[in-house]
Amino acid sequence: MIINTGGRTDTVQYYTDWLLQRFSEGYVLSRNPLFPNKVSRYALTPQLVDCVVFCSKNYEPILPRLHEITDRFPAYFYYTITAYGKDVEPGVPGIEESMQTLIRLSELVGKHRVAWRYDPVLLTKDYTIERHFETFERMAGVLAPHIDRCIFSFVEMYKKVESNMPELIVLSERDMDTLAKGLGAIAARHGIFIQACGLNGDFSQYGIHPAGCMTLDILGSANNIDFKSLKHKGARHGCHCIETRDIGAYDTCPNGCKYCYANKNPQKAIENYKAHDPASPLLLGTVKPDDMITQGVQKSFRKAKR
Repeated sequence: MIINTGGRTDTVQYYTDWLLQRFSEGYVLSRNPLFPNKVSRYALTPQLVDCVVFCSKNYEPILPRLHEITDRFPAYFYYTITAYGKDVEPGVPGIEESMQTLIRLSELVGKHRVAWRYDPVLLTKDYTIERHFETFERMAGVLAPHIDRCIFSFVEMYKKVESNMPELIVLSERDMDTLAKGLGAIAARHGIFIQACGLNGDFSQYGIHPAGCMTLDILGSANNIDFKSLKHKGARHGCHCIETRDIGAYDTCPNGCKYCYANKNPQKAIENYKAHDPASPLLLGTVKPDDMITQGVQKSFRKAKR
């Protein structure tokens, strides 16, 4: 089983103490977002967790104690650093600070376990194609020696994204082709393996690799683990990632990113963050009398030892 700590919220940036406490106690509870009274229990032990996946926009809070997890578990780290400023990502550190934090993370865990996510790629009158190329070039020059790969995606026009960010310019096929060609060329100049996430188009002619960004091959190679050859179902159409168990909760990330799909609105996320109980086995709230707690399925993806 793969544990995902950051698919629904930025657990690393805002809930570091809770996350470390869950691994220390050896279990976590996760509430079903569609059926709120259904709660799954997952054991957080090396015997039942194949790999711990981290996804964050700021690893600074966890760096001093990250070894408490990495000393015991295989791990892989996705670090999102984009071209945007506080106008789009209010709670995210600036580019220079973020890049320095990524370098420190890479020094701690090894570059083979760090992926730089440059996503989502979106356009506004301020964030033009040319600005993306200029920023990506500068960042690639700094980050290339410290990462395993770079992953990018194009913004998905969910209704709430359109509502929260009316300044978005809808990406045409020509825009996407131009962006993929440019990002691919920059990555090649810096020796960066680059791949697309959740895209249906084929940009392989530009050196863009189409494979899933969270696969058993990637996680296994980074941690010297022999995984089974399994079909990767993905989380949505166009996704080729392995299934994971996310221990976070929606509407809990105070970053306030305008393109966020995990928050209904920024204010609700801030309220939930303030109400967070670090001692609770649930990231958001506590166990209620009518909750149905069941043991989550924890099947290993590892090959059987001979």
